[in-house]
Amino acid sequence: MRVILLGPPGAGKGTQAVRIAEAFGIPHISTGDIFRENVRGETKLGGEAKRYMDAGELVPDEVVVGMVADRLAQADAVDGFCLDGFPRTVPQAQALEDLLVDRDAPLEVVVRFLVDHDEVVQRLTGRRSCVDCGAVFHAEHAPPKDEGVCDKCGGELVQRDDDTEDVVLNRLDVYRKQTEPLEHFYWERGLLRDVEAVGEVDNVTERALGLLREYAS
Repeated sequence: MRVILLGPPGAGKGTQAVRIAEAFGIPHISTGDIFRENVRGETKLGGEAKRYMDAGELVPDEVVVGMVADRLAQADAVDGFCLDGFPRTVPQAQALEDLLVDRDAPLEVVVRFLVDHDEVVQRLTGRRSCVDCGAVFHAEHAPPKDEGVCDKCGGELVQRDDDTEDVVLNRLDVYRKQTEPLEHFYWERGLLRDVEAVGEVDNVTERALGLLREYAS
């Protein structure tokens, strides 16, 4: 199973990626993890990426694609993978397509998690994070026992700067502008499939797995 997951911030894509990877026995590969591993391991690509990040600049596509290519070449990804957070642009998607064709292992499906704009805003602006242990709660859907206090360690719960409404709205606007061309790229290739990402997490998982089992070899 070779699958890419798309979805706006707050769609629950990361949670579903872990569950999908476990269900099919494939690695969950996120660009965030790849970046951290390369920087921590002081690889050549990690050093290049860190140089751009330290300067506050976007990491060039060729560096990102190089990291992903190295990760997909590892033994656990030979029989499949669940990509989360990559590609983000059409040039990245094209580079990934060329890479997989060269390996005679083309992409099988791209799952787009659908969630209403207002729902995403409510999900993200309601998040509260512990300043001590990093545990995450939600003011409405998963509140702590005592308001403002972490259930796990007793630390203070705060709203992160990137979860304020203005920042969330900007993130969603950036995502939409970035992703619309990418969605069209995969739609043209007949790979794009939709899953409703509203409702209980387990129900969303059932919908996603039901779709993906049609592609499992």
